[in-house]
Amino acid sequence: MSFDAVVIGAGPAGYVCAIRLAQLGRKTAVVEAGRVGGVCLNVGCIPSKALISAARLVDRAKHAETMGIRLGEPEVDLGKLIGWKDKIVAQLTGGIGHLLEKNGVELVAGRGRVASPNLVEVETAQGVRRIETQNIVVATGSRPIEIEGFAFDGERIWSSTEALSPKSLPKRMLIIGGGVIGLELGLVYRRLGTEIRIVEFLDRLLPGLDADLSKEMGRSLKKKKVPVHLGARARGWKESGEGIEVEVETGNGKIESFDCDVVLSSVGRAPNGKGLGLEECGVEVDERGFVAVDRRRATKVPGIWAIGDVTGQPMLAHKGSAEGLTVAAAIAGDAGAAFDPVGIPGVVFTDPEIATVGLTEEEAKERGFEVATGKFPFRASGRAMSLLETEGWVKVVADKESDRLLGIHMIGPEVTELVAEGTLALEAGLTVEDLAMTIHAHPTLAEAVMEAAENLHGRAIHILN
Repeated sequence: MSFDAVVIGAGPAGYVCAIRLAQLGRKTAVVEAGRVGGVCLNVGCIPSKALISAARLVDRAKHAETMGIRLGEPEVDLGKLIGWKDKIVAQLTGGIGHLLEKNGVELVAGRGRVASPNLVEVETAQGVRRIETQNIVVATGSRPIEIEGFAFDGERIWSSTEALSPKSLPKRMLIIGGGVIGLELGLVYRRLGTEIRIVEFLDRLLPGLDADLSKEMGRSLKKKKVPVHLGARARGWKESGEGIEVEVETGNGKIESFDCDVVLSSVGRAPNGKGLGLEECGVEVDERGFVAVDRRRATKVPGIWAIGDVTGQPMLAHKGSAEGLTVAAAIAGDAGAAFDPVGIPGVVFTDPEIATVGLTEEEAKERGFEVATGKFPFRASGRAMSLLETEGWVKVVADKESDRLLGIHMIGPEVTELVAEGTLALEAGLTVEDLAMTIHAHPTLAEAVMEAAENLHGRAIHILN
């Protein structure tokens, strides 16, 4: 049986591409070695946000007395919590499978390999199946990076996968990596009662984000009395009593040892671009496993496309989904289909939340813009006060000469939702004046975006400019 397209991988990039191809009338199959939904739905975005939501509820209960509500010390039934999280995952992945079926996409269970530009070989439980196709879309995602001396064992050394389904809550956790995954999951465990310690090789947390966001998160962790070691390197570990002892080079060659029960190693993810037969077909794959593509997400071999984490940073589910829609349109004959967003939003579900889109202040300066910024703190927001979440701010970055919006960066309550306004404004090519002149409902957190825009022009009402 021949197909118009075969998608290898059923994560947020692959399944979205497959469904859109089917909607556009193309005969499509999707090959998946694991469960549909990929890392995001099974062991990433969705289960982590479920645990974050639960941990936040525990924290709110602990601080409810500030509002005059006495709830007592909350108790966590870990088994029930993990079961609730798993139920959400099962519901969503089951829904994806149903959508694939109802849209006429054939799901092939097995590990796919590109045998030629028009042939996919799948290792299934029944043997090797050969599928002829006019187009192949590679959407094989990524995997956690292991660092020397800290191979994942699921017991003492955890990846994010083990951290999402613990058998028990550790009393002490050492986190290697002060990026998104380490901070998100680490703060979940802290809210549930685990002592955490963070070891980051670079000189700042959340590298790649706006420098002010990194500093603000550092201040927040200091307030929470979370030990953070920057410019530090974990060298190894050994069993010690009931726990383990981790050796850390903390700077200037100084070696310190820290006791903990588990290590969460979260130093990033590696693309799954190698071992698929792509190089043998003439597709460019670099030494890390990233696949070279153009604006349409086409490789240099006609008929072979790539989307999602394998195409490079940022490794985000929504970026992969958007690429999947682009490729589906291109395969269906849209000559103008191209992946060229003005900005890709990034969201971090820490405490407080972080959201960012567009150029940082540093990036804007490097590109030659004369930069203007405006900021508004949530401590001046009535809505934030009523939520007992006044930490953080909204910052807008603009070209001073044209007033064109270049980026928005936020840390504070519900900013993972607020960033959509900034993303739309960037895509629409709006100015900061446009944001300032847009009437925002009161009292809402979104007013902080308007006030930050006004502050850039020295006209914010609810703070001194």
